[in-house]
Amino acid sequence: MSRAARLEAVRARVAVLEAGGAPARGVLSFGDVRLDGAFPAGGLPLGCWHAVGGEGLEIETAAAPGAFAAALAAPLAGRGAVVWVMRRGDLYAPGLAGLGFPADRLIQVQVRDEAQALAALEDALGAAGIAAAIGEVGSVDLTAGRRLQLACERRGATGFVIHRRPFGAGTGAAAAAPGAAAATRWIVGAAPSGPGFHAPGLGPPGLGPPRWRVELTRCRSGRPGAWILEKTDGAHPLRVVAELGDRQLETPQPLRRAG
Repeated sequence: MSRAARLEAVRARVAVLEAGGAPARGVLSFGDVRLDGAFPAGGLPLGCWHAVGGEGLEIETAAAPGAFAAALAAPLAGRGAVVWVMRRGDLYAPGLAGLGFPADRLIQVQVRDEAQALAALEDALGAAGIAAAIGEVGSVDLTAGRRLQLACERRGATGFVIHRRPFGAGTGAAAAAPGAAAATRWIVGAAPSGPGFHAPGLGPPGLGPPRWRVELTRCRSGRPGAWILEKTDGAHPLRVVAELGDRQLETPQPLRRAG
C-alpha cells in the first residue's frame, strides 16, 4: 500500500471516530446525574483522550489540572499501569498517593522536549498492559491529536493531556485549550476545601478533601458545564459539591459602599 493510500485510510478511520462510529470502550461514572448527564453515554468516555488545562499560574505549575487528571486516572489503575510523561521532574508520588492514586502502578517518563513528550505519550497509549497515560505538553495540533486517538483505539487505553507551558509561556483561557481532537476539554482550578472531621475536645477542625473548580468546555456529542468537585474515598473518584453557572467561575469583585 502506498503512503498516500495509508494516509487516506487513516483519514477515513478518523472520520468514522469523529462521527461517533467507534466501538464503545465504557465510561467512568461520577455517580451524579448533574455531571454524568453532560456526557452522551452517562459518564466520562474511556478509550479516548481528554485535554485538561488551567489558567494563570496553573499553566506553568499544572498543580490543579495534574491532581484532577490523577483523580480520574486512579480508578483505571486497577486495569493496568499508568504512565506519566513529563518534561520537568517535579511529580510528587506521595502527593498522588494522598489523592488515592496507587503509586505502585505508576511509571514516570521524563523527556527533553515537546516532540518527545508527544511521541512517548503515543507509545504508552498503544502499549500492552497500560490502562491510562498522562502527558504534560504545551499543545496538541490536529495531526498529533488524531495520532493519540488512534493509539487509544489500539488497545483501549485512556489518555489525559495536561496543558503545561514552562516558565509562564502563555496565560488565559485561550492558552489553556491544549489540543484539537480531544473527546473532552477541561479547565481546572483549586477551590477552598470544606471543614474536615472534628472530634470534640481535639481543637479546631482540619481541612476536608481536596476540591477543584472544574469547567467542561467541550464534550463531543455532550454539553458543557461547570462544577465544584471534591475527591472522595468511595466508589466514584469525585463528587459534585455545587453546580456553577459560567459567570460564577469569575473572581467576585469587592463591594463598594455608596455615598
